[in-house]
Amino acid sequence: MSSPRNGKDIRVTTVTADKSGKADLFDLSDLSGESWAALLTPRLAQFAGVARHEHITAAARELGVPQSTLSRAMARLEADLGVSLLARHGRTVSLTPAGRAFARSVERALAEVARAAESVRADADPAVGKVAFGFLHTMGPETVPELIREFRTDHPRVRFALVQSYGEDMIERMRAGELDLCLTSPIPDDPDLVTRRLGEQRLFLAVPEGHRLAGRRRVRLAEAAEEPFVTLEAAYGLRRLTDSLCEQAGFRPRIAFEGEEPETLRGLVAAGLGVALLPPPTVPRPGVHDLTVIAPPRAVREIGVAWMAGHPDSRPVADFKRFLLGEQGRARVVARP
Repeated sequence: MSSPRNGKDIRVTTVTADKSGKADLFDLSDLSGESWAALLTPRLAQFAGVARHEHITAAARELGVPQSTLSRAMARLEADLGVSLLARHGRTVSLTPAGRAFARSVERALAEVARAAESVRADADPAVGKVAFGFLHTMGPETVPELIREFRTDHPRVRFALVQSYGEDMIERMRAGELDLCLTSPIPDDPDLVTRRLGEQRLFLAVPEGHRLAGRRRVRLAEAAEEPFVTLEAAYGLRRLTDSLCEQAGFRPRIAFEGEEPETLRGLVAAGLGVALLPPPTVPRPGVHDLTVIAPPRAVREIGVAWMAGHPDSRPVADFKRFLLGEQGRARVVARP
């Protein structure tokens, strides 16, 4: 095998022999990064042990391998790299400058692998695992925090990765493996999903203080036909539901402003810039009156939970699903003022 000298590029090769003694020559000069990793990985932990002890016998004892096996593995590692990593002094060894640099990188790589393994194990642990959970913007201020608080009463060490978005985006994130399950509305009927209806939530007509309807407690949606509406953007399920309910009431809403956050819409209503169909507020907002919409149409939205069909659940995800589908979870999701 040749090695680099005078800064010149060289052709690196290694020789192996089968039981018959026939030698095969492998060219290592064209290996990619992934190929190098596959070649070297089995020996990296062994090298790290030798580097820590600077003694082949002590490292072999720690690793639980014969000293001769470890010595040959280090010789093959140096041969494959074309670099001297160890200076040998009888039974002891010391790291060459290249060996010290390589040892630092190997220790970092092994530590990262250990952290990744621990993270995967923890995520699947029934006591300390993780649930990747998506939910609608309207459920962020109070509903989801209360759901998690109640669930963690019996599962105090389960962690959550939370994503607040609209229905279609959350479904795509589930398909990409970023979410385990999500709360959404409307409830999708895609064949690759499993869905369960949790209940329905009333929608109210939010009007500004001083509005001609503000003194009322109940209103027919048709009475707002001439009003400017503030709504979520077209991709949101609540926007599509608003359009549908207005159509059932006999008019097409005149959209004055579009937004991404329900609380922003309430702010626009409070500023007198329009009216909106919204779920009940977490905390009543000054300057906004929420009027009950009298049927027809019924101003409600269905809330459901969705997850990928055929996708195996970790224990924490399965436990959280059962909680959502149980009486306590359902009541929290569709809670009304």
